[in-house]
Amino acid sequence: MKVERFLTGILSTNCYVAWNEQTKEAVIVDPAAYSKKLAEFLREEGLKPQAVLLTHGHFDHIMGLDALLEEYPVPVYVHEAEKGLIADPKTNLSLTYTNGYVFEDATYVTDGQKIAAAGVTFEVLFTPGHTSGGCCYYAETENMLFSGDTLFRCSVGRSDLPTGDETTLIRSIKEKLLVLPENTVVYPGHMAATTIQTEKTANPFLA
Repeated sequence: MKVERFLTGILSTNCYVAWNEQTKEAVIVDPAAYSKKLAEFLREEGLKPQAVLLTHGHFDHIMGLDALLEEYPVPVYVHEAEKGLIADPKTNLSLTYTNGYVFEDATYVTDGQKIAAAGVTFEVLFTPGHTSGGCCYYAETENMLFSGDTLFRCSVGRSDLPTGDETTLIRSIKEKLLVLPENTVVYPGHMAATTIQTEKTANPFLA
């Protein structure tokens, strides 16, 4: 499975396209905006999106949904504990930065649930702390993890925003993410990719 990163939205959020090279089936992670560059990439590569995976419901990870779904009407997955945040423009911070945005047509998932898309199985890892319903998506066969704003390269997500909690965030990372194979590549919601090994040894927030 190949992965391409796009910086989207007003906060330069990492939106990822992960696709099966044989079938051209793809998943899209955290579309902050449906940018021209992203749209052209999907068309030029002949990719066939099958699902959108949301790590959480903050505005800078979801505001591209309407435009994307208009062209590719696929399921949108998010953890069930994020239902209130994704549908509240004040809590998801869209009213702070924009005129407000909500999304109420998601398919809600639970911890440990498996999502089959693009020929790959993604496991939902419930990792609250950045938000109360934050989660990550782990594809064991591909050695990849989409961590959203839970875990960054040598850093962690903010916990001072609505529904966030620092103690919960650190516990989530240690109990759910650092136990993964060390060669797992981590694709975060902001900044560069990293590995579980790097975060175990070099992340000052997890010492």
